[in-house]
Amino acid sequence: MLLGTVRNAIRHSELTLRRDIEFHRVQSDFESLSCREREVMAGVVSGLLNKEVGAELGISEITVKMHRGSVMRKMKADSFAHLVNMASKLRVIRHLSTNAA
Repeated sequence: MLLGTVRNAIRHSELTLRRDIEFHRVQSDFESLSCREREVMAGVVSGLLNKEVGAELGISEITVKMHRGSVMRKMKADSFAHLVNMASKLRVIRHLSTNAA
């Protein structure tokens, strides 16, 4: 019974350690983004269209797409859903229209 409890504690510890390592990797990747890339990421993962993000940031839709591609690459996101998941863990998702006048 004692050995079973120790095994369960070790499995739990390993799982927690893996989650912590993954979180720190995602956090490190996020810190590698430029300020503009972070702004674009926050906008797109919050549900704004590329043109809406561009309008809020005062940049073109093409520039938003360029930054979005860079964000996907730097964050090592396999898909947009993966990027949203990472943003959620990092609490990057912002309130919509926070820059509106």
